[in-house]
Amino acid sequence: MENMFTPDTGGFPAPEKELTEWDVHTFRVITATGLTDEQKRRITNPLNSHPRQESVLAIHWHPEYVPMPLIETRLNVMFPNRNQELIIPTQHNILMMHNGYAGVEVDCFSKPFNRKVQLLLHFENSRMAKADTLKSMLAHTFRYRSGQLFEYLHTITDQRRDDRLQEAAGYTGANKELITFVRIYAGKLVRLLEENLNAMPPEAVKNRLVVDYFEALRAHHDDRLINHALLFLKAVKTIVKRHFTLEYFYQTDEIIEETRGIGGGIVIPHPEQFWPILLADYDVDGYEVWNPQSNEYTEFLISVLNRQNKAKKRNERHLLIFMGDDCHMGEKTKEPARQDREKASREVGVQYAWDDIAIGKSLMMANVSRFTVIEEYKARLAG
Repeated sequence: MENMFTPDTGGFPAPEKELTEWDVHTFRVITATGLTDEQKRRITNPLNSHPRQESVLAIHWHPEYVPMPLIETRLNVMFPNRNQELIIPTQHNILMMHNGYAGVEVDCFSKPFNRKVQLLLHFENSRMAKADTLKSMLAHTFRYRSGQLFEYLHTITDQRRDDRLQEAAGYTGANKELITFVRIYAGKLVRLLEENLNAMPPEAVKNRLVVDYFEALRAHHDDRLINHALLFLKAVKTIVKRHFTLEYFYQTDEIIEETRGIGGGIVIPHPEQFWPILLADYDVDGYEVWNPQSNEYTEFLISVLNRQNKAKKRNERHLLIFMGDDCHMGEKTKEPARQDREKASREVGVQYAWDDIAIGKSLMMANVSRFTVIEEYKARLAG
């Protein structure tokens, strides 16, 4: 396939609409979950290690399609001297188990302030014997959440959604030719999904698939064209998310009630992304005050939780202070040139804020450390 971008004029002929061997091959590559030897090497050979870190707290991270034994090998290299740990995977809307614990990050709907929020749920493995209802709730949520990918693609390909595309074009300066380019390739991706959906691993059905497919097109198109297409696609996705109906998610208090009923723990991740949840007074064990995506108000959040805890009676359960690395292991399997640098830099169990001097002062005033949080949360999960 020739380079179709013409820098001199800014124009390019529309790509062919029929699926090619390259399209089919690329789709197989970006949806594959089996790892090559080179990908396994990337997982098991981290760039950095932390021999001085003895306590490892990781209750917000995503294995994706990377096998747990490979992740365990990575952790052994990164933390060779750890003597205390609480490491619980939290796949999006899929329960996963590791070393005696199970966890999940679940999407739900907080009706009082009309926002989709997320909760981290954690359990001792023994609780899973009574988790059938929760598993059904998660399966429904996973299917519905995956449906956003199809609404995203249909927004691009369906002429009846042209108003959304024009809105995105207004934000990004996309012209008619660029929109046509994106529409043709989005149409190919729809056909590839329709033909392969039943054989695809469920975790591959996500919005990221669109980005990966268009990133792969750099092999045949000018980088400036692909960069503009990706900017336009990001704007479209934002608009789709704004219109995505939330009513079909389970309500936050329903998820909390079911979790508490089977003895699970609950943590609210990156609350600064949806401030009203701090005022909702949900029955949770604690809040995440730092992660790579949410780190602007860490000291403020620590002071708020510390103040709330001081106001509680001695026999009341205090709110715990957590930090999450929000690591996505699948990002590390990609060739370095195709990685999202910020995401690829995240590591399970590495939360730099614990060792920040300014934040450390706030933590000392709250009498909080990795060690104390691990011990307390383990005790709660043990029930």
